[in-house]
Amino acid sequence: MIDAAAEEIAIRCVIDAWTQGLHDKDAAAVAACLGDAPVVYSLAPPLIAADDHGEGLAAWFDTWSSPIGYAFRNLAIAAAGDVAFAHGLAHMTGTKTDGETPDLWFRCTLGLRKLSGAWKIVHQHESVPFLMDGSFKAAVDLQP
Repeated sequence: MIDAAAEEIAIRCVIDAWTQGLHDKDAAAVAACLGDAPVVYSLAPPLIAADDHGEGLAAWFDTWSSPIGYAFRNLAIAAAGDVAFAHGLAHMTGTKTDGETPDLWFRCTLGLRKLSGAWKIVHQHESVPFLMDGSFKAAVDLQP
């Protein structure tokens, strides 16, 4: 019998390791939390991020002069068998090399699979709402 509480703890540990890797700007630590060929719909173009073995992530990390704050609020996890998903609001902060100080809330959903006995992130979807006033501008000033 599967212990649901233990599975949720294991999933949270993977997500915590992933966010710590983002915080530390450690592409290898982030990649260690991912399954093979994850599907990534990130905030930045293109519509689907290519699996570049962390090169794009490392280049993005180089645009930050500080650690990257990346934390979840109201993270909900559902798991059954070897499939799980987690969703919540993510908060990203820090200082970029150009002096910009992003403070952005957005929606994040992670899909996970249990592969060889370990939970791995196989799908990442981040989004911000856009204004429905005809401008189609991203509503990046929203806060929970």
